[in-house]
Amino acid sequence: MRIRRKRIRARRLSSSPLVVGIDVGGTKTHLRALAGDAVVADHVRPSTGWRPHDAPAAARRLAETVREALPAGSTPAAVAVGAHACETHRQCARLRAAVAELLGVPALVVGDAELLVPAAGLDQGVGLVAGTGSVAVGRLPDGTSVQVGGWGAVLGDEGGAAGLVRQAARAVWAAHDRGEPPDPLTLALTGAFGVVEVPALGAALESATDVSAEWGRHAPVVFAAAEAGSPLARSVIAEGGRALAALVAGLAARGVPVDDVVVAGGTVLGRPALYGAFTAALAEAVPGARARPLAVAPVEGAVALARSIL
Repeated sequence: MRIRRKRIRARRLSSSPLVVGIDVGGTKTHLRALAGDAVVADHVRPSTGWRPHDAPAAARRLAETVREALPAGSTPAAVAVGAHACETHRQCARLRAAVAELLGVPALVVGDAELLVPAAGLDQGVGLVAGTGSVAVGRLPDGTSVQVGGWGAVLGDEGGAAGLVRQAARAVWAAHDRGEPPDPLTLALTGAFGVVEVPALGAALESATDVSAEWGRHAPVVFAAAEAGSPLARSVIAEGGRALAALVAGLAARGVPVDDVVVAGGTVLGRPALYGAFTAALAEAVPGARARPLAVAPVEGAVALARSIL
């Protein structure tokens, strides 16, 4: 991935505080810095090597990104980070403390899905991400953060790219066990994994070293098979939509306000069949909940959170 960078050369900046928002996703890290309404830096780099469980190393990486992106001699007044795979309050708190110590400024760290609601300009609601993986987050009326899903491709991530491929493999295996002839999904999936027969799919999936990425990159064949008329693929997509709606229903059951569901992620927003399956299932599972596709970059939510801690 090429690093994309826009920044103002060293000069007198606005008198407004300089705030930095960072969205660390599974694939790329996006930093945006603003002084008032002026964009001071807009910087994208790969997320390769991101390890949020190692707070000191992750904080050093974030501090390096900040120093690399900002004009020489400028210091942020606050930094907020939405961190992929930052899954618990304790983990995010450790990373926040490490970032604040390294940069010497107020800092906030949340899971990356928590950027969606503030990015949409809302005070409350649900952030739902379905990209390579899937997760839904929201806050109780007292401000406590609640997450549902996000358990990785082996155990969860239903409705995300990797989860769809896992479910497609299960559907193909079940059809094979029933003695059914290969349908377009069977042919597409065996071809994608480079095997000649359905029983070999198991070993092909198990050989992945990065399960989420290696399974997830084959998700397009599921949608192509559905367009080719595969009943198996269509059932997998419908199931994925129901699973995403169930994440929102799970938050609602725990007392999270779910009137607005801000949706992001290339898998759900880039595939009308899955988005339609999700919205139809959401209308049944949580009547009154409104799906709102995110129209801006999630990093805007990090900028909003950085301003909130000034």
